[in-house]
Amino acid sequence: MAHVLIAEARFYAHLNDMLLAGARAAIEAAGHSHETVTVPGALELPAAVSLAAESGRYDAYVALGVVIRGETYHFEIVAGESARGLMALSMDGLAVGNGILTTENEAQAIVRADPAQSDKGGGAAQAALAMLALKERFGVA
Repeated sequence: MAHVLIAEARFYAHLNDMLLAGARAAIEAAGHSHETVTVPGALELPAAVSLAAESGRYDAYVALGVVIRGETYHFEIVAGESARGLMALSMDGLAVGNGILTTENEAQAIVRADPAQSDKGGGAAQAALAMLALKERFGVA
């Protein structure tokens, strides 16, 4: 049984509730355990995963958050840099599922976050577990 860390950027609590529900359901359906930590925003997610990895307590990681385009360039920075940070951790050998939604508006985010619709939280958890299985297949610690 794997132990999975769900790191969530709780900037949009109502959307994150849906992402969390999907991620937790997917992890539990696969027979694994999980813990959740909260960070202020999507930019902090890679650091949270990195710090957790140093603890050695987790087998896989799911990063959840929502970034909605606003009127400034900030959207591009947050979306790009959070994804880049998570990809770097993946390339370093961590099993990470990226569940950071990047949408134009809240309506798009709702469709993607809702477990009854696109279930991107569940999809991110499934991706993390798939990468964990791949690590095990290749004998990577």
